[in-house]
Amino acid sequence: MADTDITKRSLFYWVYNRYRGLQVLLLVIIVVSLFFRVFPLEMQRRIINVAINLKMIDKLYLYCVLYMGAVLIAGLLKYLTNTMQMMIGQKILIGMRKELYQHILQLPLPFFHRTQTGTIISALTAELTAIATFLGGALAVPITSILTFFTFLGFMIYLNPLLGLLTMLIYPFEMAVIPLLQRWYNKYNRKRVATTRTLASVVNESVTGIHEVQGNASYILEQGKLDRLVKKIYSLMTKLFIFKYGIKFSNNLFQSIGPFLLFLIGGYMAIHGEFTIGALVAFLSAYEKVYDPWKEVIEYYQSYQDARVRYKQIMTLFAYQPEFLLEPLEKREVFNLKGEISATNLNYWVNDSVQLLQDISFQIKPGNHVALVGFSGSGKSTLSLLLSQLYRISSGSLKIDNHEISDLTKRDLARNVANVAQHPFIFTGTVRDNLLYASNTLQKDGLIEAIPSPQEQMEMIREVGLEEDTLRWGLRSVIPLEKAAQMRESFLKMREVIHHELRNEFTQAIEFYDAHTFLHHQPIATNLIFGTYGGAYHVDKFITNQQFRSFLSTTGLEKKLLDLGLIIARSTIEFLGDFRADEYFFQGSPMSQARFDHYEALVKRAAKIEFDQLKSKELESFLQLALDFTPGIHKIHTLNKQFEDDILRGRSQFLKQVADIDLDECRDGAIQTAILPISDIEKQARTTTSYTPFCFNQYLFNRTLRDNILFGTVINQELIREKLGTLALEVFKKHGLLDDIMEIGLDFHVGSKGDNLSGGQKQKLALARAFLKHAPILIMDEATASLDNRSQARIQNYIETRLRGNTTVIAVVHRLDMISGYDHIIVMKDGKIVEAGNYQNLIEQQGVLYGLVNDS
Repeated sequence: MADTDITKRSLFYWVYNRYRGLQVLLLVIIVVSLFFRVFPLEMQRRIINVAINLKMIDKLYLYCVLYMGAVLIAGLLKYLTNTMQMMIGQKILIGMRKELYQHILQLPLPFFHRTQTGTIISALTAELTAIATFLGGALAVPITSILTFFTFLGFMIYLNPLLGLLTMLIYPFEMAVIPLLQRWYNKYNRKRVATTRTLASVVNESVTGIHEVQGNASYILEQGKLDRLVKKIYSLMTKLFIFKYGIKFSNNLFQSIGPFLLFLIGGYMAIHGEFTIGALVAFLSAYEKVYDPWKEVIEYYQSYQDARVRYKQIMTLFAYQPEFLLEPLEKREVFNLKGEISATNLNYWVNDSVQLLQDISFQIKPGNHVALVGFSGSGKSTLSLLLSQLYRISSGSLKIDNHEISDLTKRDLARNVANVAQHPFIFTGTVRDNLLYASNTLQKDGLIEAIPSPQEQMEMIREVGLEEDTLRWGLRSVIPLEKAAQMRESFLKMREVIHHELRNEFTQAIEFYDAHTFLHHQPIATNLIFGTYGGAYHVDKFITNQQFRSFLSTTGLEKKLLDLGLIIARSTIEFLGDFRADEYFFQGSPMSQARFDHYEALVKRAAKIEFDQLKSKELESFLQLALDFTPGIHKIHTLNKQFEDDILRGRSQFLKQVADIDLDECRDGAIQTAILPISDIEKQARTTTSYTPFCFNQYLFNRTLRDNILFGTVINQELIREKLGTLALEVFKKHGLLDDIMEIGLDFHVGSKGDNLSGGQKQKLALARAFLKHAPILIMDEATASLDNRSQARIQNYIETRLRGNTTVIAVVHRLDMISGYDHIIVMKDGKIVEAGNYQNLIEQQGVLYGLVNDS
């Protein structure tokens, strides 16, 4: 039983049945270390009684060297044992956590309904971690402490039997007091653990429901819940510390009694010549040493009690058994079911008090499509959960291919049944991770040979209507270097399509990168270097780069840029001085609202002295304005043609002198190099900042795929969204390039629990996941409820055309206009089947379904 039911195992089960070899080795090391812990005490006695008393220098050197060597070896062995204890504890923790996690995942759904998520998380993480420290030394600590205690005690008796026996009399009193205090400590510790779990659950619930909290501004309400628990924890912790420090006080008191007796009796005996000074010193050292293992025993006892309380509460929390077997008891292959389903007098009760389903009977042939309809709360979803083996029937019979569903294993159901819930769960990860979630599980379990191919994945994405979303995710992605390098040719082909086949159309919406043309919708800094520098644009990257500053100085551009910065500052202050409180008006200037006062003071200062007499940092402020200036956006000033030509000449010099790129070759697409590094010599650390030129055949590794394809600055987003985007995708499709974009889109990260997806996208992804499983039975619980009419019709068409005859479909349907294509309709009310038949017959009968259809 111990090997199968994890919650019934004792705490020491994990110690006795895990890593025995390591624990035996640890005990051997401990036994060896005892000699090196006692040996220094004998050396102390000999140093005083022999070397010092007899004035033997050679003996003094020998004993001191032996003393120090023994201390060093003892210390190293202690370090080794501590490390091994930690390693053993962590290894046991890993195994315990894995097995417990597997147990939790198989627990019945009602357990998760009544147990808060925070409680489960806290028990599986922090509380188990606290137990691991104890488990690492569960055998080593008591054995070490006991052996060490009696070794030192034996040495003390060897030195003086009377004092040794007197010392032993202290410990029985301590053994009576400490456990009494510990019992009170355990009592409050149990309450603390339970309250801490509740606190974790409250916080988890508030964070999970943050939309409701913020939507209702229920901060005070949620804070009140937390405050009550915090106060309770404070009260419990106060009591815990009273008993904790009471135990420490008792330990210290009993520890002090020993030296008191030693000095009193041992001193008396030494005065009368019955006890040598060396023996007295050695005895005192031994007493200090003998208390260390005793103290470790006390601490071990406390640690054991704490671990025992935690362990018992954890295992009690999860002391439920899975309702269905994961694998069959007898050795057999997983069933390949056809999809015939039957129910006879099926009943389902909740907590043996509320009956949700009553006398349900039906017969479904393999490949038939059945719709479950009815009033709200009639039991449709409950029945679908029973068919999915997520609930267990209370009585009656529910069979798949003449196998009672309760006799089928989880692997049987996993292989043969696909589920789609109304609110499907999307796991943290990529679209592909979620799309292949069920398929990956089947492959790892050996139930299928291979997961669906990339072509199958993309085909399914199209079938459920996620193609446009996946393309959009792909276009918005910044692709990792490795993958970008592999697909570079495809991306550059898309760029060629835009710049050649569709250039006339896109000229209205894009300012294309042209090496010989001034870019009015890019900052002056970007115009100069004609590329991207260190990822996202930020002017500080240029201001602080001495190589770039040196380039500006040698080309004479710095003076012109400083003059431009001063003009922009003066114009901004003059025109926006009365509107400085409104951030909206600053859109036409590179000066931010927050920096207005700074520049106003600088302009006043520049008017009083020569411009070139300003401090270096002040001049940098004007240079920053100039480099940030984007003529197509910032209308506070207009550049003349001469200034634009100066910038273009500066660009040519920069590309040639700094980046070693020929301007004409860059424009014509001869540059095939990857990322060109520009060393940032100002930084003390020798790092490299990435520079990527706007050359036609250059892939921009720090830009999105869309930016790479367009290869220019978007100046009319609405035109691209409404017309040109669709046009481009149509042309890409002709060239066979769409799959490359979709391949990137499948790697889009969906966020925590799919927060980056809409409700409809989540449902489409869940449907695609279920369809890709190719199971003979598909159960859907209002699986298209979040979709628009067009998307619902698309999914329904796929089910009717692709799954009819080869997949048994049972669907809980809310929209009654979608059920006419189903082979069989089951109408439910108050947990019972009130009508069943094909759609046409039920409508002609003008019964319950007829009323529901007409009411809707």
